Amino acid sequence: MTYKEYNFDGLIGPTHNYAGLSFGNLASATNAGAASNPREAALQGLQKMRSAMELGLGQGFLPPQDRPHLKTLRALGFSGADTQVIEKAVATEPQLLANCYAASCMWTANAGTVAPSPDTQDGKVHFTPANLAANFHRSIEADTTARVLEHLFDDENMFVHHPPLPGAMHFGDEGAANHGRLCEQHGDAGIHLFVYGEDGERFPARQKKRASEAVARNHQLAPKSTVFVEQSKAALDAGAFHNDVVGVANGTVLFLHEQSFSDPKAAYASIRKAAPFVEIVEAPQAEVSLEDCIKSYLFNSQLLTLPGGEMALLLPTEAEENPRVKAFVDDTVAKNNPINRVIYKNVRESMRNGGGPACLRLRVVLSEQEAAATNQHFILNEEKIGKLEAWVNAHYRDRVMPDDLRDPEFMTESFAAMQALTDLLGMGAFYDFQR
Repeated sequence: MTYKEYNFDGLIGPTHNYAGLSFGNLASATNAGAASNPREAALQGLQKMRSAMELGLGQGFLPPQDRPHLKTLRALGFSGADTQVIEKAVATEPQLLANCYAASCMWTANAGTVAPSPDTQDGKVHFTPANLAANFHRSIEADTTARVLEHLFDDENMFVHHPPLPGAMHFGDEGAANHGRLCEQHGDAGIHLFVYGEDGERFPARQKKRASEAVARNHQLAPKSTVFVEQSKAALDAGAFHNDVVGVANGTVLFLHEQSFSDPKAAYASIRKAAPFVEIVEAPQAEVSLEDCIKSYLFNSQLLTLPGGEMALLLPTEAEENPRVKAFVDDTVAKNNPINRVIYKNVRESMRNGGGPACLRLRVVLSEQEAAATNQHFILNEEKIGKLEAWVNAHYRDRVMPDDLRDPEFMTESFAAMQALTDLLGMGAFYDFQR
């Protein structure tokens, strides 16, 4: 049976703005209060998706969530008509309103964790939506994310959907941003690398070890196929709020910074024991500092297995603009390892809010039969991308300031955009505001 990796990118929503809500995310904090361009953000994301398709890769997308999330505001005591809910929140809790406007579901690496069917005891693809308990604006995504994943992958003979983990921060789970899969071929049984954290001096850890262990149990992964590694506090305190800021795994390659793990020697030994085929490509601190890799998002790249078997790095243009990072990338590609191609893409709107190319995608390995059972509205081709671009151009603003969130008209525009999208995708009355 033939298996193929699909990347499901987050389609960036019309309320994309820079409210600086994510503690520990340096880019988010630095750009708080600046003007965003939702139209350009969404078009940049779609262009990145097009580039992956042009490489011969499977490409899908997850739709934005409905924002502002009135269901949350109503649950917190704001009542009345929709416009009155906004006006009351503006008057008493403007920061809460900003949380309910966040377009952060665009970073689908945090949507959940996926185990492909070759790895699970029941031979089905397993999904667990992340509870994202560390930040309020992200925690309210989980229920809709679960509904989205069930809408896309709705054949119970092939797909298993688990609820988000209970227990809030006790089982804090940030999804695939702290998870990678190693394998010789996509259809082979894989090794799952789970990276967890312990609180640093500056910033708290978002991924708990017990959460990763629970996901592995629910996904019916064999213990010999799982490796649990602690992220270094140095990386966390430098601004690597997720492990995918300092490392990425795919196929036979683990590409990471020297200071990614708290005990690199022990971590590498455990990984090599489970996956003897792995090639570890490491950036030394002396060549690329943690500061450089976090500013450039060198390791928040998409490490892509191309149809011919070689690998490509899809990097943000910020990595190309950093001379030390660019030199390391050029040297890596020149060496004898599977990575032999580099593509730089402009995703600057996302980067300014703290998310690079890898943040914007969720990997899902599917057999031909599983891919055929996936909702085809969300598997892209050039015609569908063109329709989404037309939708963006028709409904998105090219400038949003934090104060724009106070205007009920912005809510009306956002809901009109989402109504048009559900019509385009045949989703029916999918979102809370439509029910």
